[in-house]
Formats: sequence, structure tokens, C-alpha cells
Amino acid sequence: MGISRLGFIAGLIWFMAMDWQVLCMAQSNVHHYNFVLQQAQFTRLCETKTMLTVNGSFPGPTIHARKGDTIYVNVHNEGEYGVTIHWHGVKQPRNPWSDGPENVTQCPIQPGKNFTYEVILSDEEGTLWWHAHSDWTRATVHGAIVISPARGTTYPFPTPYAEQTIIIASWFKGDVKAVIDEALATGGSPNISNSLTINGQPGDKYPCSQENTYRLKVNSGRTYLLRVINAVMNEEQFFGIAGHSLTVVGQDAAYIKPITTSYIMITPGQTMDILVTANQPPSYYYIASHSFADGALGPFDETTTTAIFQYNGNYSRPSSIPLPVLPIFNDTAAAENYTSRVRGLASSDHPVNVPQTVNRSLYITIALNFLPCTEATCTDSTRFAASMNNVSFEFQPIDILQAYYRSINGVFDADFPSEPLKYFNFTGNVTSINVATGRATKVTMLNYGEAVEIVFQGTNLLDAVNHPIHLHGFSFYLVGHGNGNFNNETDPKSYNLIDPPEINTVALPRSGWAAIRFVANNPGKGVVHPLSLGKALKLGHGHCSHREERQNKVTKYAPSSGVPAVLLLVLCNIASEANACLIKI
Repeated sequence: MGISRLGFIAGLIWFMAMDWQVLCMAQSNVHHYNFVLQQAQFTRLCETKTMLTVNGSFPGPTIHARKGDTIYVNVHNEGEYGVTIHWHGVKQPRNPWSDGPENVTQCPIQPGKNFTYEVILSDEEGTLWWHAHSDWTRATVHGAIVISPARGTTYPFPTPYAEQTIIIASWFKGDVKAVIDEALATGGSPNISNSLTINGQPGDKYPCSQENTYRLKVNSGRTYLLRVINAVMNEEQFFGIAGHSLTVVGQDAAYIKPITTSYIMITPGQTMDILVTANQPPSYYYIASHSFADGALGPFDETTTTAIFQYNGNYSRPSSIPLPVLPIFNDTAAAENYTSRVRGLASSDHPVNVPQTVNRSLYITIALNFLPCTEATCTDSTRFAASMNNVSFEFQPIDILQAYYRSINGVFDADFPSEPLKYFNFTGNVTSINVATGRATKVTMLNYGEAVEIVFQGTNLLDAVNHPIHLHGFSFYLVGHGNGNFNNETDPKSYNLIDPPEINTVALPRSGWAAIRFVANNPGKGVVHPLSLGKALKLGHGHCSHREERQNKVTKYAPSSGVPAVLLLVLCNIASEANACLIKI
């Protein structure tokens, strides 16, 4: 992950490598990558283990493209179990077969097999990421997607001197699959990670880690673009660089009005583009990240990962390296102070097109629950689960997108409630509320072109925690958020319908609500799910039946006269790719 120099020399080398303009025009917008899922050995925290990776690296390789390009990724599975890959934040217009969620849009890629994903970029510009979408495999199988401006255009800010991807992730001493398999077998919570990492390294605050601490080497006076990705399994993060201001200019591959701050709060799945100027006395400065976990009753990773922001030049190494002053782990006010400042850029080149009125409204509660646990391995009579409107998702033995387009009956039901079936004080005292839920695979209909509003409502059932929620196939506008129960008469009056941020992952605040709006203009399928619910677990897939090649299906997505175009939208309350989905068609 060396620093990529930008500017004239790189552009000249690229131009000279092309065999005249015809070849340039024919090839510049298509990219090909080969991903090999394979076991590799890594030593961290004084211990060596074998884990699943892409191309033997952790994090995995970075994909580079430009706005509007198409990327083909041939994934070869040389691992021991089936895996899929998701292109987090890529809208994939009319191409849901390549979106990647296991048993929803495709069957897992079996060991010894391969699958070629077609990743179609549209209006995304900035930083996204890719990751496995099977159980907890994404803990070790993930990497960055860097989307530069289209040729002939540039950033809406001065071009930085160089750029670097910063991936914050989780490190488990044990086998990640064994961690989640044990939790599924017993019905309990999975073990927490043993450390956090920056670009694959825990940092020198951990044992046996000083020699390999990641270093970002910079030249004094230069401005750098940092592409920060939160790939942590469960925890939101406070992140900063000692002595240096951060200017946040993008989030989830869309530009925002610049925010100057000493720290960011970034939720699992989110990406942020940050400008940093090396304007301090040449020395070493810590880059650091630790968890934001306000109100969580269960355990979480309380460690701090570090890297070094290191100036080039001749100077004496400092006897001690300063740490950034980050908010403490439960500083809700600091998290809210940051997130409330995020606004869409709303310029002529990067407009905000938020729906001013809506055709369809959904009110969805997010909860932690119990399900019966009857297996011999269970440690209790119940297991942790999660729900949306008290429905906990049940995976089917065939991928759901295939079932819809092949008109296979009995795979899902069309009666998902658009609001809670039972109202109570969701964010108050819930000790008298039944925390049991039920499993089902339910759907509802979204018509093509509908303007949709979804209000996600947090609850205090079992544990009031933050829920990072991600929408596949779309970006959406975060038009409002707040504490307590959503009031449909007063809260919409405070919506931001002028310059809301366009994002693909939102942090639903603890005991609060978040309102999003989008237009259902991408026929096929989308998936909505929280990325981190450490206590809500998937109950297993069964065996997935393989469909025909996806290339034979693509034409079915385009709207045509006389045939209503529909969106298959799967809403899931998922513990890092697990449990409690709503499917919308």
C-alpha cells in the first residue's frame, strides 16, 4: 500500500503506454482483476495462524478505476468453504446478479470453482470497498475500491500531492469461522476481536507489533488524500492524527461540504475521504483509532490501534510519539457532534437530488431478540437473534433473486409489515416487553420509480446499541436522525431536504432513529442490513441451488411498457452478514 503519486508524470507514462487513441478509447474504461481465495499464514500479537485471504494479502488488493468504468473480477475459490464477494457501495445498475450477498443474489462460490463478477460503476466517485459476504469471512477478506474522477474532470478541491488508503479492521487470534460457528452452535455471543488494525497491523501499543507498525511517510508542506475505510466487524470508530487537522471531503463515494475536525466517527462499512496537510514540525505522530460503543452492555474491543504519520527528512526521532486526543469510547455527544455536521456538496457538478415528496413510507424497528435454541450444543434454551419489525430472517435453500425471476413458489411470503405490528415505548423501559421473535422470509413490493422513505427505529430490547445499516444497490439521502422515538408529525419538520449527505451506510444511533430517502430506480434487488450486531446470529443456509449463468438474466431488469418493473429489496438485521431480513420486491 505505498503512496500513489498524482500528476503529470503518471499521466504521461499512461499516455505513452497506449497504442494511439483508438486503443485508449477502447480499453480505458474496462478493468480486469483475478482474486484467488486462499489460506495464508500471518503472525500478529506474538502468534501465527492460517486464515482465508485474497491473493495471500491482508488487507486484500486495491481495485483502481474511474467513475463510470466497468470492472471484471474473476474470483477463484481455493479455500475450504463457499464464499461470495460484495462490492460495498457499488450500485450495480440492473446487475444484481453480481452484487454478492450469499443466498440472496447468488449461491456461494464452492471450493475449486470460480465466478466472474461484473462490477458496473455509475455515479460513484471516491472510496468504496469490497468484502466477503458469507458469515464472518469479511474479517479477513476485504480491500479498497478507489474510484477516481472521470477523464476530463477533477476533484472539487485542489488535487492532493498523493493519496493513501487506510483500512481499519479487526484481528482475531483464533480462526474467524470457528468463532462464529461456536456462537451459532451454542446460541451465545461471538468472542470479541483481540485487536484492531490499521492496514493489517495492530500498531506498537500491542505486544510483538512494534517492528511492523504501519508508517505513512509524508513530505513537509504537502497535502495528502487519505481514503479511510472502517472494515471492523462490530464497532464504530473514533479516528484521528496527532497534531493534524482533518478535512473530510467525501463519504461513501460522494462529495460533502468540507468539514475541518480533529477526529471523525466512522461506522462499520463507511468510507471517508480526508485531506491532511503535513504542516507540523517534522517528526513522528500517531494515527490512532478506537471504538465508539456508548451504552453497550456486552463486551467490545477496547483496544487502540496505531500507525505512524512519519515526516521524511533528517531529524532526531522523538523519545515519545504523541497520540491524537480522541473522544472516550462512550462519548455520544462527540459522535453526534461529528455526524450532524455532514452535508452533501450540492454543487452544479455534484448535485443533491433528494426526493421532496415520497410515494412509499416504511417504519422499521431494529431489535435484538431471542429465538428458541434446541440443538444439543446449545448452552441455554434460547439463542440471540435480531429482527426488523419482529421478523428474523430465515435463509432459503435457493438464492432469493433466482427464486423471484424463475417464479419459484414457497421461497418467500409477500406480507412483511410496513410498520411495527405492536407499538410500545421503543426507547424507554422495555422490561415488560416480550423479547422473543420469529423466523420468516417476507417480501413487499416497491414499484419502479417510487420515492421511498424508510425510518429506522432503534429499540432498547436486550441491549440498546448503535446499528450501522447498509443498503445494497443504492445510495440514499440521510434526511434526518434523532434520539428517542420517531414522531411522524414533528420530526419530519426538521428534515434536511436541501443538502443531505448521499451515503450507503448510516449509523442508527443508540435508542434513536434515522430517516433515509431514495428513488427505487435500480430494478432487480437491493439488501438493507445492519453490518454489526454482535449478538444477532445467522442460523445457517442449508444448501443453495445453483442457477443459470447470470448473463442470461440481465435483460429482465430493464423497465418496459406493459410490464411493471419492480425492485427486490432485502432488508436484513444482520450480525456481520447474519439474521433478520426483509425482502422487498
